[in-house]
Amino acid sequence: MAGLGCINAAAIDVMLPALPTMGDFFGVANPNDRSLVLTSFLLGLGLPQLVFGPIVDRFGRRRPLLIGITLYAMAALLAPLAPTFGTLLALRFTQGLGSAAVSVASQSTVRDLYSGRAMAQIMSMIMSVFMIVPIIAPNVGQVILLTAPWQGIFFFMGLVGITFGTWAYLRLDETLTAENRRPLTVQSVTRGFGLVVGNRMALFYGLAGIFLFGAVLGFVNTAQQIYVGIYGLGALFPIAFAVGPIAFAVSFLLNSRLVGRLGMRRLAHGAMLSYVIITALWAALSAAGFMPLWAFLLFLAGATLMQGFAWGNVGSLSMEPLGEVAGTAAAVFGTFSTVGAAIIGYAVAQAFNGTTTTLAAAYFVLGLLVIACFLIAERGRLLQPHTPDASAPSIAPI
Repeated sequence: MAGLGCINAAAIDVMLPALPTMGDFFGVANPNDRSLVLTSFLLGLGLPQLVFGPIVDRFGRRRPLLIGITLYAMAALLAPLAPTFGTLLALRFTQGLGSAAVSVASQSTVRDLYSGRAMAQIMSMIMSVFMIVPIIAPNVGQVILLTAPWQGIFFFMGLVGITFGTWAYLRLDETLTAENRRPLTVQSVTRGFGLVVGNRMALFYGLAGIFLFGAVLGFVNTAQQIYVGIYGLGALFPIAFAVGPIAFAVSFLLNSRLVGRLGMRRLAHGAMLSYVIITALWAALSAAGFMPLWAFLLFLAGATLMQGFAWGNVGSLSMEPLGEVAGTAAAVFGTFSTVGAAIIGYAVAQAFNGTTTTLAAAYFVLGLLVIACFLIAERGRLLQPHTPDASAPSIAPI
């Protein structure tokens, strides 16, 4: 599952060093519009998940996943032939479309096998491996640019898709049994979506994921301009960029060790309260004009560490009550988080004004919105452990 998740990270982070080169190649006048290469992929990743959710609940996880990863690889291999910037964006959307099927099917597979704190522990372990990619991907992109034109990055992505697609074909079994498959009818699909959006706890933890992911994409979309434009790091940009993913990996790994003892809610709620304090100080100092590189990296690492503790549990909390419609739930929350976060990330990129204040302020405001979602989901209570219904079935790991 971590390997399959890596194709999304590769499609985003390996592109970052090439954005200026691609913008010059296609004659993109506004530097802020380069981020459309990322946004178009994210829209393709997010919007179609609503369609793939009922499909993986009806036909299982394996076949849609394999079809999706094939589409991802084909779009990546065709992108270097794009004659215009618009064509490139269309192929990036198509690449995201294939990745959407992979994302829904892989998350549903995890939910088929685990629930509750066990699922949170497994997801944190997966994410800790997954976050290795954003650490090394920009460096890979930089190396490719030193030895080949920007088109080589897309050939690399195609190779990644083919590799993990082959691995999934050989190693991934079907986890949705025939008796648990849902009919693909209007009534069944409508009922499935109703179960997802009608569950207060699941819905608002899912909404919290939008704001968490939106903050991350706000940073990703502006990282090249901050590190190169403000701090003048040049080719050292990938090294500085790795600070965030390293903090994420550490927090996910720690979360997998702590969630069994402290619980998902205590970790997520406590982390976000700390996050708001950190980002408030970050925004204040940045607005005052004091933000040297060491301070920026320190605040970014602290905020990201807290984000990781929250993110490692929010996904599991949103899926926990919805095992019956895991595919549909993964699709709804995947669409919410990806499309919503893509819009937020693009808005942060468009608001970039040559300082770090915009990013710091966005982190602070989005943190407040996450806490608001927690309060609604938990009826105004924070840091309280949840007592599960004794009659609710648990899913043991296979």
